[in-house]
Amino acid sequence: MLGYFLTALAVIASGSGSVLESAGVRRAGAFGGAPEDLVALRRQPLYFLGVAVDLLGFVFAAVALHRLPLFLVQSVLAFSVGVTATISAILGVRLAGAGWVALGVGATGLVLLGLSAEPGAAEPLSPGWKLVLVGVAVVLAAVVFTAQRSAGRWSPIALGFCTGLGFSTVGVSARTLEVSGPLWRLVAEPALWAMMANGLVAAVAFAIALQRGRATGVTAITFTTNTVVSSLIGLVALGDRVRDGFTAAAIAGFVLAVAGAIGTAHYAASRRAVPDSSGAKPPRG
Repeated sequence: MLGYFLTALAVIASGSGSVLESAGVRRAGAFGGAPEDLVALRRQPLYFLGVAVDLLGFVFAAVALHRLPLFLVQSVLAFSVGVTATISAILGVRLAGAGWVALGVGATGLVLLGLSAEPGAAEPLSPGWKLVLVGVAVVLAAVVFTAQRSAGRWSPIALGFCTGLGFSTVGVSARTLEVSGPLWRLVAEPALWAMMANGLVAAVAFAIALQRGRATGVTAITFTTNTVVSSLIGLVALGDRVRDGFTAAAIAGFVLAVAGAIGTAHYAASRRAVPDSSGAKPPRG
């Protein structure tokens, strides 16, 4: 039960952090994301409180991934946009009726996933494969650098895809992180460096993608890539399991959860005062 509790805390923290960060950005007048505007954020403690809450959610998720399969935790984290939309609605940012339907669809999917997931630790990953996870960050950084220099229509698509892959790698790394033993061993653990490197690249890629393309489209690509890729890796390589007789429920839950998250993000963005500047963020591992 601890894994489920930590996952719930992670999604609440991630969704709440998004609201706090968005409020800080509005107060600073940094809507456009220009460097000179973002400097004003240093005088907005609300923004940094949101970042701190977001990081706390990341810690909860990383611990939960030691107990629950990737397909469950990543799907729940993708649905943090539902928490953000709900809190925003309470604060006065009204969500369209179709958005509440999408929220219900996603919640139904999460219930099915929760019932179908088989808790347990991941299969150990060899040091060589953990180094590959670190190398993924280098490859993604090269693609992001190339994409951000291009003005083509494929640029935000590539950046959104890189964001999803980066956070997928963060999730896989967290699931396989070895935390036993002395502190120096944890510091030297390749999975820890893979989490930090890929998380940084993914965050930068997502920020650039939101400046290049529509937030709803970028978010959809990111959510889908992150959840599908990490879930497949978990099932194929890390020993993640579905309860006997619950395979159909797991598939249906997965589809509903991802569709609900994307739908909620779409309708939440459409209600913003600044068109398509939802500030939606992908889950981190």
